Amino acid sequence: MFRIVEKQPLNPTVTKMVVEAPLVARKARAGQFIILRASEDGERIPLTIAGYDRDKGTVDIIFQIVGGTTMELNTLNAGDFLPDFVGPLGRASEVEGFKKVAVVGGGVGCAIALPVAQALAENGCEVHSIVGFRSKDLVILEDEFRACSKVVKMMTDDGSYGEKGLVTNALEALINEGNEYDEVIAIGPVIMMKFVCLLTKKYGIKTVISMNPIMIDGTGMCGGCRLTVGGETKFACVDGPDFDGHLVDFDEAMRRGAIYRDFEQHKREEMCNLLQKEAE
Repeated sequence: MFRIVEKQPLNPTVTKMVVEAPLVARKARAGQFIILRASEDGERIPLTIAGYDRDKGTVDIIFQIVGGTTMELNTLNAGDFLPDFVGPLGRASEVEGFKKVAVVGGGVGCAIALPVAQALAENGCEVHSIVGFRSKDLVILEDEFRACSKVVKMMTDDGSYGEKGLVTNALEALINEGNEYDEVIAIGPVIMMKFVCLLTKKYGIKTVISMNPIMIDGTGMCGGCRLTVGGETKFACVDGPDFDGHLVDFDEAMRRGAIYRDFEQHKREEMCNLLQKEAE
């Protein structure tokens, strides 16, 4: 059993939890993920490691409340226990040997981008962070990004905070200012990563993306995270989640991701009804 040490809402739909898991914390690295269950008979879900403290033996997870399992997870509080918390899984992000890197995060994908930005900075890299949200009330982790980045560009779709526009607008502006990036790392919605890669391909900048958003089972057995990279079939959970973004077939990945939309909506409605009955 794994004790929840801390629970903190980051915005109306995103929650951070700190979980006591010493063995996971001891081995965890930026870019890896864990698999957890919120209850003994619950669904197994993969969540990227959003941070860790080896001395305290804790691991941070940040999740968006979008389906039945994340709704169930959000009913737990500090002092409660998770029956399963397995990891670290997946290949860690490459964070050594870079002089200047642009880290691009979109929405809750910023929770995945942050530990990568922090690890790059710890290895002496100059980090430029570009983070985008739909509006001001959805902004998360701004202080943390500012603490590890020389440059931070806050973008919102509606202009309610930071600059109005897309993360690609800010990235292109930084490139045109003369910044020469060894690499761009983009983590967020698949459509966002696709357009970041289209932009960086134009400028010939190597770009790494995380295909965490399409993972389901987390072990390679379900096939839900299957994708085509450079004409070869890969699995995000065992071969990644990081890949060369210029080789990924994003359109195929988006089509596959849409397959489960109706099922996820049904499970969300099921959980809403269950929570309502429990409240009554």
